[in-house]
Formats: sequence, C-alpha cells, structure tokens
Amino acid sequence: MSLWIPFQNSYAQLPARFFTRQSAIPVSAPRLIRFNRALAEDLGITADDDLELALVFSGNALPTGASPLAQVYAGHQFGGFSPQLGDGRALLLGEVVDRQERRHDIQLKGSGPTPYSRMGDGRAWLGPVLREYLVSEAMHKLGLPTTRALAAVATGERVYREAGALPGAVLTRVAASHLRVGTFQYFAARRDIDGLRALYDYTVARHYPKAEGPAHLLAKVIRAQARLVAGWLSVGFIHGVMNTDNTAISGETIDYGPCAFLDQYHPQTVFSSIDAHGRYAYGNQAHVIVWNMAQFATALVPLMPDQDDAIAEFTALVHAMPDQIETEWRRAFGRKIGIAEATAQDAAMVGDLLARMAAGRADFTNTFRGLIDGTARDQFLDRAAFDAWERGWRARIAREADPEGVMRAANPAYIPRNHRIEQMIEAAVAGDYAPFERLLAVLARPYQDQPGADDLRHPPEPSEVVRATFCGT
Repeated sequence: MSLWIPFQNSYAQLPARFFTRQSAIPVSAPRLIRFNRALAEDLGITADDDLELALVFSGNALPTGASPLAQVYAGHQFGGFSPQLGDGRALLLGEVVDRQERRHDIQLKGSGPTPYSRMGDGRAWLGPVLREYLVSEAMHKLGLPTTRALAAVATGERVYREAGALPGAVLTRVAASHLRVGTFQYFAARRDIDGLRALYDYTVARHYPKAEGPAHLLAKVIRAQARLVAGWLSVGFIHGVMNTDNTAISGETIDYGPCAFLDQYHPQTVFSSIDAHGRYAYGNQAHVIVWNMAQFATALVPLMPDQDDAIAEFTALVHAMPDQIETEWRRAFGRKIGIAEATAQDAAMVGDLLARMAAGRADFTNTFRGLIDGTARDQFLDRAAFDAWERGWRARIAREADPEGVMRAANPAYIPRNHRIEQMIEAAVAGDYAPFERLLAVLARPYQDQPGADDLRHPPEPSEVVRATFCGT
C-alpha cells in the first residue's frame, strides 16, 4: 500500500467489554469524493492513490496497523436513559499521534451494522456525510473545538430512508477521542467498578493528565464544556441532539446530525425533526450541558471511597457551572460587540441587543457582522429599535482600543447556512459536487470578506427556508 497511517492504538488495549472487534462490511463500488490532505499531513498520513483511499475509507481494505472495533456506551437520549447504545454504524480504525504529540481517533461512519445497531442498517447516506464534512470543517475554521473530517467516500450502493432510496456514503471522522459521558454511564449503570476505574485511568492519561482524582476530572470536563457551549452560542450554532452519548469528554463538538445555524435570531429556535418539545433549542443548550454534567458526576460517584462526601462535592461543582458558562458567554459576546473584556453591564447591553433582534427578526450572523460596516440596522424590521440601542453602544466602544479589530475576529461573515447545505446536498445527489467544494473553500476563511461570495451571506428567501433537519440514521 502507498497509503501509510502511523497507527499507535491504545483503546484496543482496554478490557474486551469496552468494545466489539469487527471489520467494516464491504461496499460494491467505492469512489473517493474528497480527502482532507491538509489534515492528513498534520496526522502524518501519506497517500497518493485515490482508488486506494476509496478502498480504505469505505472499509473495503484494512490498512496496516488498524485494529477496527465498535465502542460500547450508554446515554440519556432526550432525557430517557438507554443502558446500552454504542457504535451502531461506526468503527474505530485506530489512533494516530500528530506532530504536536496529540492523540486522535480515526473512525469510519456508515461502515455497516455492528452488535450495537439496534435493528439499524449501519449505513449513512450521502447527505449527512457531506453535511458533517462541511460543518465540522467550518467549525474548526471558526475556532471551536470539534471533530474533523478526513475523507468522504461514495459507496455505489443505495441506503433506504423515509425519503426512499438514497446514495450511500462513508465519512472518516477524526476526534481527540470518542469517549463520551455515556461511556462512563455504561459502566456505572452495571456497577462495573473495575471497568469504570479502567475508563477513568484511561481518560485521565489521554485527556487530562494533571487531574488528581474524579472531582478534579469533573471540574476540568465542566470547564471544557462551558467554553464549548458558549462558543456554540456565539456563532449561532444549534447542536440539535445534545444527548449524553453525544457529549465528548474531550470538550469537542461531536455528532453533527440534525445540527443547524441560526438565520433569524430567536432563543427558542429548533430545527431537529426529532426534538418535538424543544429540549435542545438554541437557548436551552447552556441548561442542557449542566444537566449532562450532572449525569457525568453521577457516573463518577462509585469511584469515590466516601460517596456522601463525593455527592456533596460533585453537586457543588455542577451548581457552579452556570456561572462559568455565563463568564464564557460574556467574554465571547462582549467581543462580538467590540469589547475586549466585557463587564456585567456590557453583558446586559448584549442581552438588550439580542432581545431587539428577536423582536425585529434580525439575522444573527449578519447583524453582528454588520456592526463593523454599519449595515446591522438593515437586518431589523423596526430600524428605530436598533438605532436606540446603537447610541449607547457607540458611546461604550469609544473607550475601547480597537473595537473593529475585536469584532472582525469574533464575528464571521460566513457560516454554513442551512439552505445552502440543503442545496449543496441536492446538487451532490444529482452528481454535482461544485457547490460542496465552493462552500468548503469559502468557509475555510469565515472571518474574511471574500469577493464573489456575497450570495453565501444572504439569509434564505421564503421558499428556501429550512424548517427541519434530520439525523440520517
């Protein structure tokens, strides 16, 4: 093979009950759609043959050093606990260590059924594969912790969903790890203390080597999640399915299923077709992540010698999390209005703007970006409402050293708008990948104005509005 992946696998050395070893199910006609060569170079992966890439990243060929396995975990899904979930359509091929000595998982998504498929087909269709490739890479360029996309491969087979027969595809995902809150819940639910201890030791060694005990680990994960969710809110991102099995211990964004970005701002915006009650609405995400961390804390309690004391200590850490999120939110949104170090009074000014945006049906991204060039008021149905806010804001930023520079670094001009993603998928299904490639190119520089890309800044016309996004399973 000319393809070389420098595997250094560690998860495969854990006890057998952590996973099931198996290979991917071959597909009939794999064809490479895209390979992320820049990411591959960072990971020390060398490749020069598209056919070979298609064979490996479809699951048809096993690269040297790979140790494919499906991970098991549990999780709360929309508040209800499932004691066993797991990789139902994914396989961890193995791990690599990059040039900065950081370890990464390389995982196939859509590689066929596993023992954890729960009657599913274990496959993915083209739309969700391209969505995750595009959105995860866009999130990386926006500066938010995220899994990455290494490859997308068409399978030459059909996948059957509610819409009928759809073209199949496989995504290769790169993650700091696939350890989830639900991984801890799996062993805690079984009162498997040895397994829980092995998982804790592995997690500390891999992600938080300075953690000194479960309480310290909990505090570090809470801090990472507080920063992550505040970052989501700052770019108008809605995860769509913040189950505990989709909450990564590393603090990365993981699982881009029914995700979406805000167009018009409203805190109760929901796109996910499976979120009937708005549990994971834009404005609820900060509350949900606290709840998820409470479940993580509960899973860690059995590791403590004095569980009563542990419950008190862990509860205090979880109860302190909303203040941490508020601090991160204030810092992120302060910068969005040009304030390098925002105060509580500045945060109130942001809150006032957001309330006016909701009432005025203002576009989230274009309003904040428009503060730079004076076009923000154009986003409001009632422009006088913006003008009244603007006067106080102008007086406040007059005291800042470089408000425009701060805003340019905090407010993207381009996001993966939902209608553009749907148009890109429709074109790709018809065999045209040009819209996919164009979006990738523009979203690689989201904070820079780009000639010829103004159409990608426009919110959808009424006929283009996306009202629901779907998981793809």
